[in-house]
Amino acid sequence: MISSPLDVAPVIPVVVISEVADAVPLARALLAGGLGVIEVTLRSAAALDGVRAIAAEVPELALGVGTILTADQVKQAVDAGAKFLVSPGSTDRLLDAFEGAGVPFLAGCATPSDVVRLAERGITEAKLFPAEVVGGIAMLKALAAPFAGMRFCPTGGVTAATAPNYLALANVGCVGGTWLAGVELQRAGDWSRITELAAQAAGLRGAAG
Repeated sequence: MISSPLDVAPVIPVVVISEVADAVPLARALLAGGLGVIEVTLRSAAALDGVRAIAAEVPELALGVGTILTADQVKQAVDAGAKFLVSPGSTDRLLDAFEGAGVPFLAGCATPSDVVRLAERGITEAKLFPAEVVGGIAMLKALAAPFAGMRFCPTGGVTAATAPNYLALANVGCVGGTWLAGVELQRAGDWSRITELAAQAAGLRGAAG
């Protein structure tokens, strides 16, 4: 089990799997590029079957499941093989389910009040979403002093160009990126391009100018 999804790689690829057959080649392409992590979002009918396939055939990958909204989805994700969980927001009921799941998680937050709710439970790692909409780098800088013990994975609107500036912040452990493995690349079977983008992302930390 991974100790924290924030410490695996500078970028967590956030992906939608539309065809189960694409799941394993996609996972292997990311791994070949040096990214040992993936977040499969529950935004398609193929998602959980894709997670099962990756868990079975690419066990060395830190396999996350995201867009989790309910306690039932928490159980489904863990049963499918998720090694960590991600949500776009958080409620007490969802946080209870996360804390009982037995795997690391990144609960979503968007406001200081959200962060206080997490901090009250002793949670010190979270997903800032949608990052660019809620203030992006300026928001993270503002949160740094009052929430010195909190680390974030900003996701939502982060790009290959802006990721290094996020990663330069002390309270950012990694970013979530959707640019690495879009559905178009999957449909084209362009695994080499995904590997190339993964390699670029793996080298992003410390690249801010």
